[in-house]
Amino acid sequence: MTTSLVIELDDPRALEPALAGGKGAGLARLRRIDDVLVPDGFAVTTDAFAAVAALDDEGLDRLDDLDPGVAGRAAADRRAALEGIALPDGLRGAIDVALGRFAAGTRFAVRSSATAEDLATASFAGQHESFLGVEADQVATHVRRCWASLFTDRAVAYRRREGINHRTVRMAVVVQAMVAADASGVLFTADPLTSNRRVAAVEAVAGLGDQLVSGTAEATTWRVREGEVVERRDAGGSATAVLDDEQVLGLVGLGRRIEAALGAPQDLEWCLEGGRAWIVQSRPITTLFPIPEVDDDRPHVYVSVGHQQMMTDPMTPLGLSVWQRTAARPMHEAAGRPFIDVADALASPGARTGLIAMFQRSDPLIGGALQAIVDRGDLAPPPDGAPTPPAGPPLGAEPPPVEEGPALVAELVAATEASLAELDAHLAGATGAELLDRIADDLATLATRLFDPRSHQVIMASIEAIWWLGDHLGDRLGEAGAADVLARSVPGDVTSEMGLALMDVADAMRPHPAVVALLDELDELDGDVAGTGGDDDLLDRLGAVPGGAEARRVLDGWLARYGMRGPGEIDLGRPRWAERPTALVALLRSHVRHLPPGEAGRRFEAGRREAEAAATAVLARLRALPDGEAEASEAAHRIALIRTFLGYREFPKYGLIRRYGLYRRALLAEAERLVADGALATADDLWLLRFEELQQVVASGRSDAATLERRRADLAAFAALAPPRVMTGEGEVVRADYGRAGLPEGALVGLGVSAGIVEGRARVVLDPSRARLDPGEVLVTPHTDPSWSPLFTIAGALVTEVGGLTTHGAVVAREYGLPAVVGVEGATRRIVDGQLVRVHGADGYVEVLDRS
Repeated sequence: MTTSLVIELDDPRALEPALAGGKGAGLARLRRIDDVLVPDGFAVTTDAFAAVAALDDEGLDRLDDLDPGVAGRAAADRRAALEGIALPDGLRGAIDVALGRFAAGTRFAVRSSATAEDLATASFAGQHESFLGVEADQVATHVRRCWASLFTDRAVAYRRREGINHRTVRMAVVVQAMVAADASGVLFTADPLTSNRRVAAVEAVAGLGDQLVSGTAEATTWRVREGEVVERRDAGGSATAVLDDEQVLGLVGLGRRIEAALGAPQDLEWCLEGGRAWIVQSRPITTLFPIPEVDDDRPHVYVSVGHQQMMTDPMTPLGLSVWQRTAARPMHEAAGRPFIDVADALASPGARTGLIAMFQRSDPLIGGALQAIVDRGDLAPPPDGAPTPPAGPPLGAEPPPVEEGPALVAELVAATEASLAELDAHLAGATGAELLDRIADDLATLATRLFDPRSHQVIMASIEAIWWLGDHLGDRLGEAGAADVLARSVPGDVTSEMGLALMDVADAMRPHPAVVALLDELDELDGDVAGTGGDDDLLDRLGAVPGGAEARRVLDGWLARYGMRGPGEIDLGRPRWAERPTALVALLRSHVRHLPPGEAGRRFEAGRREAEAAATAVLARLRALPDGEAEASEAAHRIALIRTFLGYREFPKYGLIRRYGLYRRALLAEAERLVADGALATADDLWLLRFEELQQVVASGRSDAATLERRRADLAAFAALAPPRVMTGEGEVVRADYGRAGLPEGALVGLGVSAGIVEGRARVVLDPSRARLDPGEVLVTPHTDPSWSPLFTIAGALVTEVGGLTTHGAVVAREYGLPAVVGVEGATRRIVDGQLVRVHGADGYVEVLDRS
């Protein structure tokens, strides 16, 4: 058969997804693996689809119409046209020739095989149609029905969600001889529930597997680990097994061979016929989070760094490699995220208690998962005489004297400022290899500066005081969150000061109608300027309107102090506010519209007075208890520690990001030189190189375009994956819960970090530069690093998927008096934008009041 309209699965061209579709190419690969049985068949190719399906741009545009009715009618029109189309004689003849190879009376499976199907990042499982038991004279009709299924409502919606352009997708159709199955089912070579790569899961039903896929039959399930059945659940409590253990182990062994041949864990569909196993489909399991690559077989337990840094997005290769050089301990990498390996500390009785206690305080879901790993005995203790591994920063250290606090903090701040000035001068004028060497030298000593014992002592003094007061006042006064108000408006917090200072910028803009009109005009762009890499001309445009010069002067001052910050700021490859000030427009416009002049000073002063009043009331209530004078004296000391040292909590991160700002400014200039010399195609390619690779590009004057393109695609794929808090070296995602009972039905449970009860409309925000938040709305986000804190001045409450009691968002929320619940898993999916919610900031849960 020489036509490109219909090709046999053994034809080399069938290996091309662009011609045979994802499913067809997958089956073609399977037929080439030794000892793997795949039913014979052929593919009606995408060339055939393109020859008969006229896909006009206007009709495809209507599929993305915001009106569901318009989009639904467009999809229905497409389906009707394809189902009713007449096949050209050449195509019909090629199908008949292909069918003629099979014995009379053979029944066929006719299955969709789109070019976007069975990808490593999007499976499209169940989105298109398949038909079983089709007689030969009906194959052509069912080919048309498969084509039409490219435009089912669910397939169109899936493509929109995955960001796949309708114009780029074509449909092939696979036709295979049916297997007279005694039993059928699916096999996952990695456990779909836990992601453990060493555990396989088998599901089986009697007869054909369409009953399993459609949900009309309940399957018997097995889990197999390293050649042993470790779990079996019979369908509906039946004692009659569809398969015996030997057959299950045989299927798993076959799956492991296929997995090895295809290079990734697989989701397989199989049939048993007379004792022979046939594979009728294999696709990558797209939901698995990758495992960090290591060169040993030791046990590993990985903890997500992003969950502690409140930034779980994937990092650029350059940003991640610089972060790894910044860190004080080794950081492993998976899907663009950093992880630390705590297996040795967990295995050591001398280290595990402190490690788990630290995480129970900072993120109870991480602490609970680590405790679960210890409890089940997965980790062997270290040999006698082995050194005790570090468990993390020490807890319970003696805090510095309160009376020495201001001088000590001032000294630490001055040392950072001097170091930054020295670095700025050191990088000035350096280019090429000299510039990179100077940055590398600075990074080599940075960990020592960041983890100065005195700095750690100051930070922990306030954090442990917060922990003590939270526990003690809760126990003694019977009031959750009683200590939160004591942390309001502490002096010297650069992150909370940043949000208040932006109010002052709005004050400078408010009196000038032309400036306000410019903000309105830019805000109407709905964040397009702020969210792109194009030129940002806000500052120039401000200078060109009446009153704009004064507004720009104040904004320039704000950017000089805070402009090196921005969303995802631990990633050197992410843009900064100084580069894209238009990202601040929505916030400034909201401040101008909704806040009175001088609001920043009033809020800070009100918070300070509230904290003083709360301290007086708390101490009075403690003194009224038996032995109250001693308790009040201890509490007063802890309150003084908070008021003296908590402001410094945010400064080391601020100093680090300023340092990164100096690196980034120098590297952007270097990127322009590399583009001019032809070593890079665009300046943004810089961020797709690891630091050591950038050194090679500078030395050689060349970069590999294919590598850069692959890195760009990887970043997009990584963004679709949610990193686990804790996973093992086997890929198992270990989860815990908060273990709280007595909450309202349907409550979304998290960690209460800032007291107060607020009811308001939820505003789900994934990117702060695109936030459209009205005063009093509940800000619901995946995570919040310091760049989000200006939004806290508008929000009525905060809900995040990530966070702990002492992470940046929690500290600033308490300072602003913003009720907050963090660590609510899946909050941005479980809460719909615009729903009415009630946030219980002290008790740590959220009620969805409007489920319409």
